[in-house]
Amino acid sequence: MIRILLAVVVSFAIAVIIMPLVIKLTKKLKLRQTILGYVDNHISKNGTPTMGGIGFLIALTVTSLALGVKDNSLMLITLAVTVGYGVIGFLDDFMKVFFKRNMGLSAWQKLVFQLLMAIVVSLFAYYNIHVGDGVYIPFTFTEMHFGIFAVPFYILIFLAFTNSVNLTDGLDGLAAKVSTVYALFFAVLIAITLYISGADVLQNNEYTNLLIYCGAFVGALIGFLCYNGYPAKVFMGDTGALALGGGLASLAIVTKMELTAPILGIIYVITSLSVILQVVYFKLSHGKRIFLMAPLHHHFERKGIHENRISMAYSAVTFIAGTIICIILLFVNNP
Repeated sequence: MIRILLAVVVSFAIAVIIMPLVIKLTKKLKLRQTILGYVDNHISKNGTPTMGGIGFLIALTVTSLALGVKDNSLMLITLAVTVGYGVIGFLDDFMKVFFKRNMGLSAWQKLVFQLLMAIVVSLFAYYNIHVGDGVYIPFTFTEMHFGIFAVPFYILIFLAFTNSVNLTDGLDGLAAKVSTVYALFFAVLIAITLYISGADVLQNNEYTNLLIYCGAFVGALIGFLCYNGYPAKVFMGDTGALALGGGLASLAIVTKMELTAPILGIIYVITSLSVILQVVYFKLSHGKRIFLMAPLHHHFERKGIHENRISMAYSAVTFIAGTIICIILLFVNNP
């Protein structure tokens, strides 16, 4: 427990210390965000330093590696996935800055890179003794077994998570706040797993290391929010957004909680659905829209709701979802 709390504190401290250096470097290299013309209410943010997700990744990586204990294969793969998706985001951000436009890698290029990463990790999970093809039914620890079909299912989880979190990154502090609450409750879910499963799991350091990762994840994001909260001094960019999505997807898979993750991450689901519905309806209705603007948080902005209130409301929804899941899980599986 002390090591997990230490991970939060250390990661937070590293992020707080390193972020000013990251911001200074991004300004020096002129790594600034170009705002799309149709997001006219954000035009004042044009030129804000971006790629701040680098600071979050450094804090998370250093803390996880420094405080992790033996038998840490699941934590290492989760960390590797986080950094790997961060590298994909970095390439995307770099191209945006280099070509001075808000389009980096093409949609197909990003999809190919994400798919390759997802395939490798999904195969690792399938053949790993701690994961395999099992998936917990929500609110229980009863496993469903997918057989070889677990691999495409895991790949789908990766693609859904990374793109949904990326879409959520549209307001100052929004993705970071929601992901902080999500990771905090995911750590609680892992702790509940340890409590209910008993001594056999308690003796397995794999879960302890995942808790350390979650602690470092939360600490790094809180430190990052000191500079990304409204008004943001720096944006995380795709470097941070894809890293968040990859890390959270990996956590869901290695803990067999893929079906619980969408409930806890209801905000990610709603955000993605708002975009899908908007695009489909726009095409079918020949130009009509369901929302004033998609994703949904931009619709609320157009309605006159301040972005800080939106991010707080989204975080509150995630907190409520996490609380409900934990209560039901403990009630249904009380040993």
